[in-house]
Amino acid sequence: MSIVNSTTTRIPSVEMLLQEVERGFDASTTRLCDFLRIPSISTDPAYDQDTRRAAEWLVQELRGLGYDAEACKTIGHPMVVAHHPGVGDDAAKRPRILYYGHYDVQPVDPVELWTSPPFEPAIIDGPRGKRVVARGAVDDKGQVMGIVEALRAWHALAGGPPCPVTLMIEGEEESGSRSLEPFLHEAKARLAADVCVVSDTGMWDINTPAITTRLRGLVYSEVTVHGPTRDLHSGMYGGAVPNPINVLTRILADLHDDQRRVTLPGFYDGVGEPPASTKAQWESLGFSDAEFLGDIGLAACVEHGFGEAGRSNLERTWSRPTCDVNGIFGGYTGKGAKTVIAAHATAKVSFRLVSKQDPEKVAAAFEAFVLARLPAGCRAEFERHGINPAIEVSETSRFLGAADRGLRRVFGKAPLLIGTGGSIPAVGAIGRILGMDALLVGFGLDDDCVHSPNEKFELECYRNAIRSHAVMLCEFAALTR
Repeated sequence: MSIVNSTTTRIPSVEMLLQEVERGFDASTTRLCDFLRIPSISTDPAYDQDTRRAAEWLVQELRGLGYDAEACKTIGHPMVVAHHPGVGDDAAKRPRILYYGHYDVQPVDPVELWTSPPFEPAIIDGPRGKRVVARGAVDDKGQVMGIVEALRAWHALAGGPPCPVTLMIEGEEESGSRSLEPFLHEAKARLAADVCVVSDTGMWDINTPAITTRLRGLVYSEVTVHGPTRDLHSGMYGGAVPNPINVLTRILADLHDDQRRVTLPGFYDGVGEPPASTKAQWESLGFSDAEFLGDIGLAACVEHGFGEAGRSNLERTWSRPTCDVNGIFGGYTGKGAKTVIAAHATAKVSFRLVSKQDPEKVAAAFEAFVLARLPAGCRAEFERHGINPAIEVSETSRFLGAADRGLRRVFGKAPLLIGTGGSIPAVGAIGRILGMDALLVGFGLDDDCVHSPNEKFELECYRNAIRSHAVMLCEFAALTR
């Protein structure tokens, strides 16, 4: 049985697609593991060849499905771009879909905490069935492969997708996406589409799908405070000279007040409140602070939480801006003692942004904040690693409606409309440069250890990612351009 959408193309039924996904799932898992074995750590130059190898691996997979695919040269790591015009003379009348994801992964440190080698995928038993453990399992290789394997099902049943499809899979998402915006400008015509589908977010739980409509932005700055021209003996100079580590830590401590609000002047400009209906939905979700905090060893924080005063943890992570020190170093950090006053100290600081906060203003405000607090004899230098605005997706989008229908057919229930605390730099750039909205449909879980040792992806989530992307294409194809 098939659904007839035109006089020239017969679209496989949902039942046929689901059966095809299930028939090929073991092979899909094998291909995912092959992809995960490639250590595509984009931030470390030692892995540059492996990162390119991951791009070429994807290109070959997509060419095998009939896509015009290449690893495009950029100022950094390659951008994988693939295109298929769709099957049938009427495909051009249907919406054009751009899929975005990334093939690069985070570093694996601390490697000693992994229960298995991070680039030797392990299929193990978990409390909810089998799972694959490896770096990149869920962020984002597993989710990218959910898209690729859905397209494979369409290739097997119909010879290709039912509408024009383009994929743009980048290799620098985990290292600042410095090539992304130049590439978007350069390739704007070939990336033209009606909507961008992003699969780099999560579900509410393993049985409940979600569409992310709020995505926090990011400002990531590195600051180095310089003092004396060399490391000094702390007994000879201590108390007589500014210590860059002391100076920097005092400045960082000033970034929050007693209510844990960020103290940068103008930081909260543009920060709005979610609609009352949205807050009501969040309150009805049954979110458990005990599980959220207890799972990471912070049960002592359950009673009062630890964040901006007067806010729930869902508000803190979905709709409120934050500031965090992500790394700090300087002076002697080896074993034992060495009594030095360091010549310089460095901190990596990130700001998660919401609503209409201006990331450029936040970055400038942070730099001014540091400079205003430097004592005589010290200077500071800054390096910006990422500046991206927050995203809010319209809940009335017809593509969101199509995704909603597709997810209902796979899960038998409506997806939740949620926010996420993470940032995906490409989403803002795609909207600003390519002029299209993004649809964020992901399949990760909160306990997937993203960016941590023992990152994993539940195979049930992987299966449902493939099923969902396959069925959502049915729903997209039913729309007109």
